[in-house]
Amino acid sequence: MKPFNKFLSILAAFLLPAIGLYAQTDSVRLGYTVRGTVVDALSGRAMESVHVSIPERHHATVTNADGDFVIKSDKAINTLIFSYLGYKTVYQRTGDGNMKVRMTPESIELSEAMVIGADPLEVVRSAIYKIPENYSSKAELLECFYRETIRKGSRYTYISEAVARMYKNSYKGSLQADRTALEKSRVLLSQRKRDTLSIKVQGGPTLAMTFDLVKNRSLMLNERELELYNFQMEAATYIEDRPCFVISFTPKNPQAEEYAMYGGTFYVDMEWLSFTRIEMSLDMTDRNKAARMMLVSKPLTLRFTPREVTMQINYRRGEDGKWRLGYFRSTMRFNCDWRRRLFQTTYLTVNELVVTDLREPAVPIERKDIFRVSDILNDKAAEFMDPDFWADYNIIEPSESLEHAIGRLKKQHE
Repeated sequence: MKPFNKFLSILAAFLLPAIGLYAQTDSVRLGYTVRGTVVDALSGRAMESVHVSIPERHHATVTNADGDFVIKSDKAINTLIFSYLGYKTVYQRTGDGNMKVRMTPESIELSEAMVIGADPLEVVRSAIYKIPENYSSKAELLECFYRETIRKGSRYTYISEAVARMYKNSYKGSLQADRTALEKSRVLLSQRKRDTLSIKVQGGPTLAMTFDLVKNRSLMLNERELELYNFQMEAATYIEDRPCFVISFTPKNPQAEEYAMYGGTFYVDMEWLSFTRIEMSLDMTDRNKAARMMLVSKPLTLRFTPREVTMQINYRRGEDGKWRLGYFRSTMRFNCDWRRRLFQTTYLTVNELVVTDLREPAVPIERKDIFRVSDILNDKAAEFMDPDFWADYNIIEPSESLEHAIGRLKKQHE
């Protein structure tokens, strides 16, 4: 796996107050709204990152940390579909008022010989071979909601959100044609001087485009990279009521490579042999290697200690039978301290993107609008004060803790 800083855009944590506003364009008025909460039927706990969609339409969103969701459409919404790894897919009528959705774990009833007898590496190779057949064969314009947060300890110090357009060439085509542009964005950051940290790490909506591993196969899904990993067949599971192979991978010899490698899991549909979900975590055996991949720059006297990097990439099967990127999430945890200080401070950054709509026609993004790898989201965002900022968009609603953080950060601006 190639180092982060070769591919990723740069986020300067806690920058100067933002200026400018990218106005909404070419949007259809979404006059119908449904809200609700999704919980585990057995434990009653809230379920985060449940995919919520409208049958036979492209509108979609995911639940927040409290299990809450809001989804909007230009037509009346009668039924919603709820899907989550290892749970039965739920089709539920919307009714009146807020929805309460209970999801039940899916019991696995698969042929043991069928699963255990499969060679995990050959399953992965077969899924790679079938990418041109399984994934979208035409250019598409995706509408996405993106959120980026930074926490210092348990306290949020930076929150940014954006609606982005993502132009993706056919999965048979080159990655160079893929582009991202901001449609509308806002940012809120701490005004306290002690929250300022002059380091640069990855961020921005281009992350999801770069780590679309099915499209960008040079990162891992190629013979050279596959030879560097061990693969093991794990217990099977269901995704959207469909049985999936679960294949874990670990580096064969992480010390031999000049860059930090990954461990993780591939989820492959048993019938279509398509990648439906990929989870990865950066190997921390050599923290110096991990730091080189995570960190772009820092002050000389600041000590940076990497703790965790994880990524999740989900693919969705559309009404046309083709798969495409649906959801992306990355987390990065690290410690920082100035030399001669006794205690370290822990930081956590989270980047989350969900595809909320598929636009027609698939018009390429103009050069002047492209959000480039070197761009900073904070430089292009509006302030966080308009309560009706997302009126016509499907968004990931803030969780209770994030709402409190927004309230505290807003007070610093008063």
